Amino acid sequence: MANYRDRRVAHEILREVNDILRKRVRDPRVQEVTITDVRVTGDLQQATIFYSILSDLASDKQKAQIGLEKASGLIRRELGQRLTLYKTPEIVFELDSSVQYGNKIDEMIRNLNKDL
Repeated sequence: MANYRDRRVAHEILREVNDILRKRVRDPRVQEVTITDVRVTGDLQQATIFYSILSDLASDKQKAQIGLEKASGLIRRELGQRLTLYKTPEIVFELDSSVQYGNKIDEMIRNLNKDL
């Protein structure tokens, strides 16, 4: 039963963090950030939030990471107010590399079809 609960909590965190980033966080470093996935531990004590950014520049990715780390206190406090959980999970932000990986695969397929 806990398996369903952690997925439900992860989905709620995803929805709320997107809303918090849009409406509450005023940091320009996180304006282009999109939350792609949330993974919550079984005991709901930690949440890993995966994000993507449209820019391919390493400096923009680093700025976004720093901005998210700076805003993590505000985001966690807002989550605590919006979610009805006994304890608000600790949040960690990680860059989601699946978008770049998908783009790389698409490019390889296009190049493969181009050679035919």
